[in-house]
Amino acid sequence: MDMAARFQEQFVFHLTGKRHGGELDAIDGLNLRPALLAGFRDLTRLRYDFPVVLVENAIRGGSVQSLSSVIDEVLQQVAPRGIEGERLRKHVLRLEREIRALVAQGATGWLSELWTLAAARFTSGPDETPGKVLEHTGAALESDGEVLDCGHQLPARVLRHLWKQVQVEKARTFHADAGALAVKLSDILRAAFVHSVEGRRAESLKASVGGPHQEIFDFTAMSNLLRRPGAGDQLHEGRRKRIEHALSVLRSQRFFATPEGKQPTHDAGPYEFLFDDCASAVQAFRDRLPQVLELARTMSIAQLEADGCYIEANHDPLFAEFDASALGPTDMATFPNYLVCIAPGRIDAPENVMLMEVLASGLPIKILVQTEEVLEDSPVSEGHLAFGARGAQLASTAIGLDNVFVLQSSSSNLYQLRDRVHGGVACAGPALFSIFSGPPSPVSSLPPYLTATTAMQARAFPAFTCDPAAGTDWASRFSLEDNPQPEADWPVDSLTYSDEELQRVSEKLAFTIADFVATDRRYARHFARVPRSHWNTNMLRTDEWLALDTKDQAGKVPYVLAVDEDDVLHRLIVDGKLMQAARRCREMWRRLQELGGIHNSHAERLLARERTAWEEQKQREFASLKDATRAAAAPAPGVAPAATATPQAPVSTAQAAPAQAVPAEKPSDDPYIETARCSSCNECTLINDRMFAYDANQQAYIADADAGTYRELVEAAENCQLSIIHPGKPRKPGEPGLDELIKRAEPFA
Repeated sequence: MDMAARFQEQFVFHLTGKRHGGELDAIDGLNLRPALLAGFRDLTRLRYDFPVVLVENAIRGGSVQSLSSVIDEVLQQVAPRGIEGERLRKHVLRLEREIRALVAQGATGWLSELWTLAAARFTSGPDETPGKVLEHTGAALESDGEVLDCGHQLPARVLRHLWKQVQVEKARTFHADAGALAVKLSDILRAAFVHSVEGRRAESLKASVGGPHQEIFDFTAMSNLLRRPGAGDQLHEGRRKRIEHALSVLRSQRFFATPEGKQPTHDAGPYEFLFDDCASAVQAFRDRLPQVLELARTMSIAQLEADGCYIEANHDPLFAEFDASALGPTDMATFPNYLVCIAPGRIDAPENVMLMEVLASGLPIKILVQTEEVLEDSPVSEGHLAFGARGAQLASTAIGLDNVFVLQSSSSNLYQLRDRVHGGVACAGPALFSIFSGPPSPVSSLPPYLTATTAMQARAFPAFTCDPAAGTDWASRFSLEDNPQPEADWPVDSLTYSDEELQRVSEKLAFTIADFVATDRRYARHFARVPRSHWNTNMLRTDEWLALDTKDQAGKVPYVLAVDEDDVLHRLIVDGKLMQAARRCREMWRRLQELGGIHNSHAERLLARERTAWEEQKQREFASLKDATRAAAAPAPGVAPAATATPQAPVSTAQAAPAQAVPAEKPSDDPYIETARCSSCNECTLINDRMFAYDANQQAYIADADAGTYRELVEAAENCQLSIIHPGKPRKPGEPGLDELIKRAEPFA
């Protein structure tokens, strides 16, 4: 089969997705992966962000740390400088690799437990010393907690952990404030009782004195002495009831767990704030709203009473009308947040259909939507691909709501975004976390970490954050900075390999959504492998093919580069249905770029309009200056020039006034600048600020042509963005390299 017929077969596959003839191979069972992932066969041998440690009671480093950062922390504590320190360092790094391998194999537990388990493997070997040393080193662990790999459970576990930390801090603040108020209110009641008739009875006085000293005093005589008229008045009954009620509410509230070491004053226990669906969370919020109002009202009354500022005539009517409208975001922020972790696949369940309404309502509910799939077969067009990531669609919609914190990311990026996630669960208003974790069952040979990473790399599930608290405009609120190379359509990396002649080859390779889909065996039908002998110049990489106009794509076939288990390079041509999905993916990414201020069409259009207007203005100024200089050089009407007049020597620019630095006509041999068109970019003055200078209008002219070299004149002309510098002819015949410089100066004559 000749080359034309072979390419025709490739082109037919691209158009139809069907293989005809025997020149193209199916990729099912070949276990291919994108070429850029060839170096990531064994992640357990790499020090990277995973696994992570969900640290309990973190001393330093935050409540979510990478295993590598915890290991580094231990080494700083135990590994001294010198040979012994280096030997211990090697042992600990080997143990880190062993823990990473255990977790990748499915081991679970706290870091201290996995540390002991990994150390035991070294102890069971022929040399027990490393294991014993590592067991002893484990005592230096300051950060301990559950260890998690980048798997299906990671998003919910990380979010719950950070949410729990926020609730613990809120509870600590509440108990500190409520405890201080309770002490003050109790002191008021105690003082009132002491001054009351009942408080002056002998039995009350005796009870108020410690047991060992009760026999020393005559409490009857003391009671008679204190019972004299005018010695004290009882607390006003209305105030007593308010204070007693306030103490009762503070002690019986169920929003914050009782601090450790104290017995709860009720049997029901604290409220639960963790839910699996939106409907349950909303119902709980509604049911508890009266208790929220009561506690908020009580805290305000208690503070006024403690400060002695409660005035019944003013405050009784105010608190009688206290309702939900009196609670602002600051008040609600003091109460626990509700966390809803929606199980994958349950986003369309009846109990979650109100999700957008919940976010729009402003309720302090944080919602995790975990997405497993990015692509799916279109329900309306057989064989076509559609973006089925409902979570991504929700996140894109939610950023249009004014008061909602929105974070979208893949699970592999959660460690890097841990501070932003913490900020989202701690914010006063609603929040949506849309996280892609990949399919629950393997659909490729890639580990979950690489599946999640490549989804973000390929713009199939880009990361972004929208934080209403950061400002009022999009530039302040919206961020795409966590994506690789956010200014590009597709991230580009270097691929180095050996060709058929074993020569080293390095090329830049973009990672597109077609590369991502190639990792999923369920979509193998969209690819066909081309034997190396059939590679041709009509095959273009997917990013190059997408960059062409539609008319230029005709007769071209897109492909991705992949490697097999032996790292042999293959070209996989891509059918048109997947390329249509790739085009839609790119356009969706470009819309996000605009929100993030990257390639913003409005800004670029305005810039182009301003640039055109600026250039037109400079042209008018130059034309006016040229006409003015010509008029000044012309003889007066009716006066003939003298026949014996000799030509006037040209005035050097160094002697001219700066505002008139450009004569009407310049001798072709002298260098000059079209000063009126200068944009003041500093390019020439940075080369030689004695040869080039600015006039009163901050526009460049040649101050002294002899103050530099001809090479500097030529380089300035080449660097000038407006091409307004004309080097003229060399002024110093002996300057080196003049022949080359004269040729370089010709375009600027």
